[in-house]
Amino acid sequence: MSDPKKSSGKSKGLDIVHLSLHGLIRGENMELGRDPDTGGQCLYVVELVKALAQDERVHRVSLLTRKVMDPRVSADYSKAREKLEGGGEIIRIEAGPRRYLRKEVLWRHLDAFIDGTLAYFRREKRVPDIIHAHYGDAGYVGRQLSAVLGCPFVFTGHSLGRVKRQKLEQSGATQEEIEERYNLSARIEAEELSLDAASMVCTSTRQEVEEQYSLYHQYAEERMRVIPPGVNLSRFDGPGDPDVVKSVDAKLCRFLNDPTKPPVLTIARADERKNLPGLVKAFSENPWLRENANLILIGGNRETFEKLPQGARRVWRDLLRTIDDGDLYGSIAYPKRHESKEVAGFYRWAAERGGVFVNPAFTEPFGLTLLEAAAAGLPLVATNDGGPRDILANCKNGELVDPYHTKEIGDGLERVISDPQKQKELAARGHAAVRKYYAWSAHVDHYLNELKAVVLPKTPIHRTSGSRRTLVERERWIVMDLLPNIETESEELLSKWRHLFDGQNIGLGIATGLSFDEAWEVISRCNMPEPGFIISGLGAEIRYGRRGVLDERWRGQLASRWDREKVLDAISSQDGIYLQEEKFQHRFKVSFLRDPNRAPSRGALQRLLREAGVAAKVIVTARSFLDVIPIHSGKDVALRYLEHRWGIDPARIYYFGNYGNDVAAVRGRNLSAVPSDADRVLRMVRERPRLFQAQQPGLAGFFEGLDHYGFLEGEEPPKPVDSPVAEETVDQNELHP
Repeated sequence: MSDPKKSSGKSKGLDIVHLSLHGLIRGENMELGRDPDTGGQCLYVVELVKALAQDERVHRVSLLTRKVMDPRVSADYSKAREKLEGGGEIIRIEAGPRRYLRKEVLWRHLDAFIDGTLAYFRREKRVPDIIHAHYGDAGYVGRQLSAVLGCPFVFTGHSLGRVKRQKLEQSGATQEEIEERYNLSARIEAEELSLDAASMVCTSTRQEVEEQYSLYHQYAEERMRVIPPGVNLSRFDGPGDPDVVKSVDAKLCRFLNDPTKPPVLTIARADERKNLPGLVKAFSENPWLRENANLILIGGNRETFEKLPQGARRVWRDLLRTIDDGDLYGSIAYPKRHESKEVAGFYRWAAERGGVFVNPAFTEPFGLTLLEAAAAGLPLVATNDGGPRDILANCKNGELVDPYHTKEIGDGLERVISDPQKQKELAARGHAAVRKYYAWSAHVDHYLNELKAVVLPKTPIHRTSGSRRTLVERERWIVMDLLPNIETESEELLSKWRHLFDGQNIGLGIATGLSFDEAWEVISRCNMPEPGFIISGLGAEIRYGRRGVLDERWRGQLASRWDREKVLDAISSQDGIYLQEEKFQHRFKVSFLRDPNRAPSRGALQRLLREAGVAAKVIVTARSFLDVIPIHSGKDVALRYLEHRWGIDPARIYYFGNYGNDVAAVRGRNLSAVPSDADRVLRMVRERPRLFQAQQPGLAGFFEGLDHYGFLEGEEPPKPVDSPVAEETVDQNELHP
């Protein structure tokens, strides 16, 4: 089917891909508040894609998210493609188990999402101009897609892990509790790597830049862009659907003794960060509010307590206890269920009765509900954190309060709605200002103008001479490093290995930390089969065949923001670290020897480079070898680049990993195996359908893995297993950069 945009001027516009992985995402009737993962970020990204699709400067825009096939949720989330109003689309990619997963346990399936997305791009013959990732999990995916495709990467963190950790610690949570529940170390590291790799970082407010992103080692203000969020104002035009008005009135009035009192409205999911029990306490402790107002709490949908996620269950128990302790029955409404189309109705209902909207969250990076409330004609009382600061500075339609002081929240609410004239003036001011500062048209215009600075010029793709035929004609591939003890293996195993490729349409690829020349020396000395490609220097180079034809395109992609001299300046003087000989160095790899008893840890060195403004990865192998490579490099990224460029299905690759630097390469859709004598960090990665932990060392483990998969017989690769085992936590080794 032809693309209708091809015949219009839009065919010359931008091709933009947005990534938002967690939560339940669809184009209409979004289930906001259903769980902690389906909130303002999900709505914002969908609305942004819709708005971009209507701009003449955009040729194509897609939102990629995870496909969910789960009887507990709507079948809408299992559709591979969903067209959006105005020309955008949602593309759903399979990754990991079919069932719906909370965001904290998605991490171990992100590499599968990367491989699935690259397969989608190959099918569509699509290379986007921009990849824009939302939140840390999408950042992990987006930066690697950017490295493979050679297109710029844009990042929006939304809610940041370091900020969340601070707030949780302030509330009394221990480090152990935080890690067990939220896996914040993995999230923070993914955010750091995303900031390393991003050409541009989009934020909603200056406060995010100055007080939140500045907590990160790779914070770089020159790449930060403050773009105020947009809101769909059309939802608040006119009187609203009569059926929705009637439904909203029925849902709220049944709770209230006097529904004509001015309402205090809040709309937020049941999450500790939203501070809903604190709001109820503030209302309860303020005599004027108790006597003269109603509290309307829209806290997501729920059926029974047992079906709520653990965190939401805790919040609701706390809420109901606080309501009961304050004896607020008759003055508070908290309906169990509502439809997406009724959200605008709740705002209208409150505005018609001279009410106020309140956001009491401990931390609020965005503040979408504040914009919606202002658009509907409600004044605001909001947390003095993040997005609300900028919103109220622009709209001047309410008050900022300290969310940790319930009296201050209550007093702020009283000041706004106890004076009807003031309430009307604030409402009118906000109604006008939100249309001036936060219309989607203004947001999109600002966003596209900022993208101009990072979009790369279109360049034709040149095939590497003589390489394509060899690569695409192989039925399957074996990819491995050069084994450390290969010359001590038994003659029987060596002979079996050397003749493995005889009469088979199977290619050999080498992925090693050695240089290309060193690798060929080992290959020749050990009488190895001739490889079709060699990834050398941990991804510093890709060369093809015996002639070693260099992949120039890959080399060009590695150069982005890499500064070898800064790496040397930052690390060479560190205690217990010694620069290796010149023959082990490369333009895109700096190699050191490391004394494990004296040298700083890998993480400490990574922080050191970030503080020096260097976008790089630090890799430690066998505790004693330290390599620093470009942020876009690595065995895993180079292999994905090869798969994508030459159309090789990852399921046709058997990857045999032996070193710590193989960790990232064994987690995707390749068929991977690890021998019993592999580096400890590799042995600690959990086994899964396409990652086999062999019981034997060296070449014996190599053949054990081949037999496990039936690789030589061409058996079908194992599919992901929808099993709940070991899904609730993520091993830090699985997120080694």
